[in-house]
Amino acid sequence: MTKKLIVLGYFLCSMITIAQTYKPVDTADYIQRKAFLKNFEGNNEVTVKRLKSQYSGKTGTELSKIYKEFGTDFEKQVKNKDFIFKSEFEASIHSMIQRLKKNNPKVPQDLKILIAKDNTPNAYCLADGTFVINMGLYSWLNNEEQIAAVIAHELGHKIEEHSLKTFLKIIQQDELDKVVVDNIKSTTTSRSHSQNQKAFDILKNRVYKKGVERRQSEMQADSLGYAIFKNSDFKKAEFVNALQRLQDFDTISPRALKVETYKKLFNLPQQAFNEKWMKKEDFSLYNYNFYKEKLNKDSLASHPEISRRIEMLKKTFAELKTPADPEKPTDLFVALKKTARMEILPNYFHSEDYGLGIYTAMQFLQDEEEEKYYKSWLGKCFSKIYEARKNYNLNRYLDRIEPKNQSESYQQFLNFMWNLSLDEIKNIADFYQANETLAKVN
Repeated sequence: MTKKLIVLGYFLCSMITIAQTYKPVDTADYIQRKAFLKNFEGNNEVTVKRLKSQYSGKTGTELSKIYKEFGTDFEKQVKNKDFIFKSEFEASIHSMIQRLKKNNPKVPQDLKILIAKDNTPNAYCLADGTFVINMGLYSWLNNEEQIAAVIAHELGHKIEEHSLKTFLKIIQQDELDKVVVDNIKSTTTSRSHSQNQKAFDILKNRVYKKGVERRQSEMQADSLGYAIFKNSDFKKAEFVNALQRLQDFDTISPRALKVETYKKLFNLPQQAFNEKWMKKEDFSLYNYNFYKEKLNKDSLASHPEISRRIEMLKKTFAELKTPADPEKPTDLFVALKKTARMEILPNYFHSEDYGLGIYTAMQFLQDEEEEKYYKSWLGKCFSKIYEARKNYNLNRYLDRIEPKNQSESYQQFLNFMWNLSLDEIKNIADFYQANETLAKVN
């Protein structure tokens, strides 16, 4: 959820005007989904058989199990309409990949494209050549060149088979750990602090080693990805510009919600605003420094700091040392960027992040953006929150307060939401849903 919150930082920093008659992207693509699933299932079976024959014994068995489980999980995501087919996004990505294939024979020729209804700026490539692009890349990056840079980086992972290598190392490490654990048991007659410490040291060393290997993979994917990128007809400096934009994703914070925004949105004709809703839980007596960190977070990080990645690229490729302003986006990119922005609420709703959907809608409404559109989503999300509260499963859709990991603004929002009674939530939901119905009639 923390990453999802960070996404808001950029989305809410600028105003983009779109007609209030905007309709969410249509996911009534049953025929395309059915065809994709049929091909994916067949391709995954071929991959599993190939790995089982390529790696004998337990390694082959474990690998085939991993890829079978992954395939099953991915198919569920497709059936859940987590992806969209035959869209302008797909055409845009296909055009970029065609450009990346120029002078790059290592780039797989059978890449298939899927656009994910996900607001985080990310992409990944599957074993069968399915390339997944999150819609959030269009909201976050500045132009097609930067999206192509992200794709090139992921192609670096694909060409080097980093995922497969990671799985192989995990299987190998599991076997080594079992031997060490058996040795600990045989040399210790009773369960003691010493035995527990030895076991923890095994875990710690394994996690640290995994972190180092994954950071090395990221650096390698950067170098190979840039080599692919510069061999094509993209502007070289945009590879670094893309990384700098992704660094913003890790550091930027969303603007705070004002108390006046709560009062404006929730002082209703049938339910006056109650100051008690804004009461905060006091965490000042909690001593969060009492327990020392047993694992070093820097050693656990799977992605090295982007500043280090940029530094390494500039050190390796001299032409990247000279900074350049971002290229001007095409009209198609601008249109897709606007669409991606308007899909933020539908995407959160689809992923059942109803609490975050309310928080996001309030941010947009505070900026006076598309009032009718975002008020309608406010009503939809509150309606789902009401159902969850009534069924005693609100924790599934609304975060608990974590002072160390959340901004002051988001903590205030969560206090507000948890302070509302069941009837008060229903009144808010009914009000905004009634307004949506009235707006449609008019």
